[in-house]
Amino acid sequence: MPLAPIAVTMGEPAGIGPEITLKAWAQRKACSPTFFLIDSIQRLVLLSKTLKLEIPFQTITSVGEAALVYKSALPVLERPEMQNLSFSLGTPDPATSKAVIASIDLAVKLVGDRQAAAIVTNPIQKATLQASGFAFPGHTEYLGHLAGSMRSVMMLTVERPQPPLRVVPVTVHEPIRKVAHLLTTEAIVHCGRVTAKALHHDFGIAQPRLAVAGLNPHAGESGEMGDEEIRIIAPALEQLRADGIDVRGPMPADTLFHDAARANYDAVLCMYHDQALVPLKTLDFAGGVNVTLGLPFVRTSPDHGTALDIATQGCADPTSFIAALDLAARIAARRAT
Repeated sequence: MPLAPIAVTMGEPAGIGPEITLKAWAQRKACSPTFFLIDSIQRLVLLSKTLKLEIPFQTITSVGEAALVYKSALPVLERPEMQNLSFSLGTPDPATSKAVIASIDLAVKLVGDRQAAAIVTNPIQKATLQASGFAFPGHTEYLGHLAGSMRSVMMLTVERPQPPLRVVPVTVHEPIRKVAHLLTTEAIVHCGRVTAKALHHDFGIAQPRLAVAGLNPHAGESGEMGDEEIRIIAPALEQLRADGIDVRGPMPADTLFHDAARANYDAVLCMYHDQALVPLKTLDFAGGVNVTLGLPFVRTSPDHGTALDIATQGCADPTSFIAALDLAARIAARRAT
């Protein structure tokens, strides 16, 4: 059976999400996954003219129409909340929040009804949504809420160069001063279990190997530079090993990400946001993909933000978005077998 189309959310209207979506469709190939955009078609027409992108659009009323028009036009599924949407590139407006959230909600419904194969979310401006009452730190937590599972896990991945790098931050959008207090054995165990399961089912790795970074320099140096490795991380590794998971660590983070080290694991659990994202973005800044693990549906996203500072320039790079589409399609196809 052919894979159902992928649902793409509108993201922050003032950012580069719509631009990279249009560019991805323009760069489509015969083997590219079919997708449709949940957005305002009037806004997209205006945007394409502003950015001098010659993109034909086609309004669809059902997901089934997307595959029929995809070769000749970018399919757009519009809802009343998105009509006549006012926006200004580079300047977020909380008034657009209802449309942004409606786009996410509809994508989740469509993938839940199996009309869409997966979701690729465009970047959102979290502060703008939260100014309108959005009660979640970001996509990962909101999608977990919609799925009835508050325990979803964020993975970031770059597939090139080989060996690939997949990182999972145990604490995510937290101030660095709070990390040591928020880090728990239970959280590490949960991330390890979800990650190992996803590597097996979604990435086709028969026996996943996990590495775990320490929190402190030199992984604490036997307690001389901090004892979180002894008190919190080591007990988590014991529980994961008892589950039959191949897990190694805690390891010093400064020696964990070079080529030879990456050959020894399939994913690494990191203790905080930048410990995970700095090496990943250094390795492949343009090609990173955000994957939400632990959901009953497939969700990926480009691994960058709304880039408001370049939203008016038409220079946004769609590489990460295209990588997110491709990975979403591969995972969805694997789940369908």
